[in-house]
Amino acid sequence: MPWIAGVLELFGGALLVLGLFTRPVAFVLSGLMAAAYFIAHAPQSFYPALNGGDAAILFSFVFLYLVFAGPGPRSLDALRARGSGPASESV
Repeated sequence: MPWIAGVLELFGGALLVLGLFTRPVAFVLSGLMAAAYFIAHAPQSFYPALNGGDAAILFSFVFLYLVFAGPGPRSLDALRARGSGPASESV
């Protein structure tokens, strides 16, 4: 299970830095961080400050924010959206 999480974090982080497939990747990574919190940290204590899971909760909510906010204007997703519009087709 840590190997799968490591691969998801490596490739998902790279895709987020590039701004490619931002919303689905952020959704998967948000779920991964929530699962990591509940599997590794929540059994120790309910409160994140006491069980050491504050970073996992923080990343989970940051990724969840990216799901709804989407990529920025300088991302590869925005570049793809500009290139696939009707104005780019030649008649």
